[in-house]
Amino acid sequence: MEFILHPLTLVTFFPLLGVLVLLFIPAEKKNALRWTALLTSLITFGISLWVLSLFNAADPRLQLVARYDWITVAGWNIQYHLAVDGLSILLLLLTTFLTPIAILSTWTAIEERVKDFMLFFLLLEVGMTGVFLAQDLFLFYIFWEFTLVPMYFLIGIWGGPRRIYAAIKFFLYTMAGSIMMLLAILWLGIQGGTFSVPDLIARGNIPPNAQTWLFLAFALAFAIKVPMWPLHSWLPDAHVEAPTAGSVILAGVLLKMGTYGFLRFNLPLFPQASVRFAPWMALLAVIGILYGAAVSYAQRDIKKLVAYSSVSHLGFVMLGLFALNPQGIQGGILQMINHGLSTGALFLLVGMVYEQTHTRDFEVYGGLWKIMPVYGAITLVVTLSSMGLPGLNGFVGEFTILLGAFGSKAIGSPWYAGFAATGVILAAIYMLYMFQRIFLGPAGSIVEEVKKHGHALRDLTAREIITVVPLLIFIFWIGLYPKPFFALMAPAVERLVATLQAAMVAMP
Repeated sequence: MEFILHPLTLVTFFPLLGVLVLLFIPAEKKNALRWTALLTSLITFGISLWVLSLFNAADPRLQLVARYDWITVAGWNIQYHLAVDGLSILLLLLTTFLTPIAILSTWTAIEERVKDFMLFFLLLEVGMTGVFLAQDLFLFYIFWEFTLVPMYFLIGIWGGPRRIYAAIKFFLYTMAGSIMMLLAILWLGIQGGTFSVPDLIARGNIPPNAQTWLFLAFALAFAIKVPMWPLHSWLPDAHVEAPTAGSVILAGVLLKMGTYGFLRFNLPLFPQASVRFAPWMALLAVIGILYGAAVSYAQRDIKKLVAYSSVSHLGFVMLGLFALNPQGIQGGILQMINHGLSTGALFLLVGMVYEQTHTRDFEVYGGLWKIMPVYGAITLVVTLSSMGLPGLNGFVGEFTILLGAFGSKAIGSPWYAGFAATGVILAAIYMLYMFQRIFLGPAGSIVEEVKKHGHALRDLTAREIITVVPLLIFIFWIGLYPKPFFALMAPAVERLVATLQAAMVAMP
């Protein structure tokens, strides 16, 4: 009973109770299915707030540890090992926060096979939560791979015209990288005699040469998931073809599994390799920042523009993490949260107008501000947030990352920060260009096209406003008063940085 009622077990597996209930609801009762999934996800979010209330922000160690023997055979001891610390608490909260918002966005968007959609969505939440809490490498790998299955079906069944291609591409890319990570996990388990991440970190006896190859094996899996340039090509297809709720979770949470992987595994398990590869990872991050911004500006599909912007924004996260100092890493973690809020909101807003117009080509838009003033005002705030306007969340994360990168001894040159800073300018260019084409100027052809079908464009409904407002609250909160968010992560980050600095000193 202690195992079942443990806070981390509850927050991870409570969605399975919703899945069980959904199985007994007839498929034709669509509203009952929607409400069941929504209430399940809201209760899960409530449990995550309970976890937060039990969390001691001043303690850098793993907390609320649930550790039980699971698979013991022939000397192998694989454990059910969940825990939370300052590196993962915010990502846990982001996952449980975005899931009910994404489900609420499907109320009118998903009409076919609603039961199956809600089943897969709640199963996806189980996998994502488990990834951020697992402290056993074998258990982590199970959760990591498990997330592929529901997302594959969400894209492949409810996606756009090229959904099968996008779903298979997403699955194969991630699986290819995961195979190398699995081999590295097996090597660590055999050589270290345990799959426990804290135990492996405490021993700290992985030879430098082995660290190099293990770092690369883990990095391939995580870099694909981020996605880092040049391993990003699966992302635009997956985002464009995914249903709106799928895009929100894909951008808001699934991509963070890659950046979190670097933070949780690569940096503490292979500190010397992390120091050695830091300049190269920073270089790839800066290329991703500039490339993602340039390609975003070239897009005319609104959703594809937002998708490519993720390559640029997550380049900032990777630059912060591999600055290997407190400012960079804390900025990187906060920017993971910021990206989930801002880009998740952008995908929601794109989906809301797409439901009415059935096109994402912003060449046919124009003048929507007069027709949809509430929609325009909300989109303006989210656009400014995404481009890093001071007073909104994006600025805090990007400024802290650039501060860390500029003074980073591991990266070795302030030029990385200088080139990355131009990405902020480029983001302003493509985001404002998109906003201008959609909302300002004369009315576009889509306005008349919609009228031909017997109805005019309407502004946001109460449900749509309720869907977006929670994101807006945090966009302003983090932008104006980020101290509570930094306080949650600071002790754990300082402990990690101490490990990295010790490795830096020990290197020849």
